[in-house]
Amino acid sequence: MDQWPSCLNEFEKLLFRLDSPRVAIDNVFCPNTTLVKVDSARKRGILLEAVQVFTDLNLSIKKAYISSDGRWFMDVFHVTDLNGNKLNDENVIRFMEQSLGSIHYLRSCSYEGVTGLELTGTDRVGLLSEVFAVLADFNCSVVDAKVWTHNGRIASLIYVKDCESGCQINDSHRIKRIESKLRPVLKGDNDIRSAKTTVSMAVTHTERRLHQMMFDDRDYERTPSTSSVKDAPEVLVQNWNERGYSVVNAQCKDRPKLLFDVVCTLTDMDYVVFHATVDTRGSRAYLEFYIKHSDGTPISSDAERQRVVQCLEAAIQRRASQGVRLELYAQDRQCLLADVTRTFRENGLNIERAEISTTGDMALNIFYVTDAEGYTPDSKTIDFVRDKIGSSHLTVKELPLTHPQEAKPNNPNNVRVGGAVLVSIGSLVMKNLYNLGLIRSYS
Repeated sequence: MDQWPSCLNEFEKLLFRLDSPRVAIDNVFCPNTTLVKVDSARKRGILLEAVQVFTDLNLSIKKAYISSDGRWFMDVFHVTDLNGNKLNDENVIRFMEQSLGSIHYLRSCSYEGVTGLELTGTDRVGLLSEVFAVLADFNCSVVDAKVWTHNGRIASLIYVKDCESGCQINDSHRIKRIESKLRPVLKGDNDIRSAKTTVSMAVTHTERRLHQMMFDDRDYERTPSTSSVKDAPEVLVQNWNERGYSVVNAQCKDRPKLLFDVVCTLTDMDYVVFHATVDTRGSRAYLEFYIKHSDGTPISSDAERQRVVQCLEAAIQRRASQGVRLELYAQDRQCLLADVTRTFRENGLNIERAEISTTGDMALNIFYVTDAEGYTPDSKTIDFVRDKIGSSHLTVKELPLTHPQEAKPNNPNNVRVGGAVLVSIGSLVMKNLYNLGLIRSYS
């Protein structure tokens, strides 16, 4: 680290150096990916922190080998950019190396000078339009926001400031009035769950917090709509009683941030990943995790096993992109989001996911929209909406090209999720080390 926290004395700095992860980045060993190795003393949650670094840099993990026993762990990742290329930007490589080397520090996700709002409720066409209209009425400017929807529920983190002063909103009475106006909007009709609006302390990584909000809202228990079951993930959980592990196998369509979503959910469900492999072949991803509870015990009942399956399926599907991706790049102004989302609502477009950000006086807003039934909207509707908002500002963007060469499935062991074979952990780890070129074959 270039700078030490002020709270550390010299002895603590020495201990930190001895205990810090060792990071090695290799751009030569593999022809198509950048190889990243992280060796470290074992610490609860450290795998999630490492994967979070790749997530924040928008990198794609093509393969991963994870092993931890005793007091040490070794993670190896094969990563690319979102276009499937090796990493060539020295600034990205340097930042990644520094971030991975300091993951023993708990990093918070803080937003200074803004007020954070956490919202959960019933999803419907036009909901965000009403939410942003309420905020506009209270003279709030949206600085940053992320919105997820899944199984009829919505979770959102919205960071706002006062339009006139440009400062954080500290008036507790005003905040309570905003919450009281948003709650009935989020509740919807015949909602068996009460809507929630709270002020965020912004100490948790934003996307991890969205997973937690969806999990607390029990979105995994709701029956998915017809449009949301395509490309559904396959998840299988079995116990390996001889070694005291529960083995999770998942197979699904590959996409960016997939490993983060799965590890995040396992961590928040109080499971520890001891060993894992991740492999992508063409457009498919195959993940295998050997887990235990934090107290060292495996999954103990069929009900718990089914809950893990449901929660992992939900975690994989929450971020799955559907519909059309629209990007709005325009000068920021009061009521911009309220006006744009109202146009979406008036033309029957539903926002499945949104990422709102502002830099200086410019706004970059990304929307994934479907029709009211959850399917890809008609191109004429998209064209009409673009013309009304401004076609030079609102553009249709293709999803990032994560699979430049569609490979044929290659599974020499012919192992499917539905019939997972539980092999020896020793064999698994030795095989991974051999694949990485870290040991020789003596057969």
